[in-house]
Amino acid sequence: MIDGALIGQMAGVLSFIAYIWYAVDTIRGRIRPNRATWWILTLVGVMIAASYYAEGARDTMWIAWSYVAGPFMLAVLSLKYGEGTWEGLDKLCFAGAVISAAIWSFSFSLARVVLLINILMDFLGLLPTIKKSYLRPKSEGKGPWTIETAAGAINLFAIGTWTFSIAFYPLYLLAINGIITTLLWWPRSKK
Repeated sequence: MIDGALIGQMAGVLSFIAYIWYAVDTIRGRIRPNRATWWILTLVGVMIAASYYAEGARDTMWIAWSYVAGPFMLAVLSLKYGEGTWEGLDKLCFAGAVISAAIWSFSFSLARVVLLINILMDFLGLLPTIKKSYLRPKSEGKGPWTIETAAGAINLFAIGTWTFSIAFYPLYLLAINGIITTLLWWPRSKK
């Protein structure tokens, strides 16, 4: 039987491979990342990783670390190759992430609250990409999002103790990446 730590590492490596694929497709002009999404996800990823670790996550942390490094790489690339402007929702998400960072810095005992706030901010930060995946699926990469969904599914097997604080984030990642992947693969009628 494979232990949870190795499964978590495999999921994290698979997740980072998806980010590299996304970055290569961005540079080649196949994908146009939403600027606001990736900057928000970078900030939120740092806060999620810190609060998730504080809540006791260990074997499932590899994806959390990938969700810091990958979005940062794409945020930087979005400056040259991305699309979108900072709209009201984007500003609200960024402000929420900054507020949660302030809460976290004042009290490490609120790690679970900060984790949940940042998962909400992550979701809100992904809304522009969800919208784009629905309206213009060819502007996103099916492959990278499919790999992210697979990494999320694999990461569930790294959960050693199924507590709310440990299981909620991997379940959320599987669900949100699954939604985007479904939108990208969903057949559209030709009009």
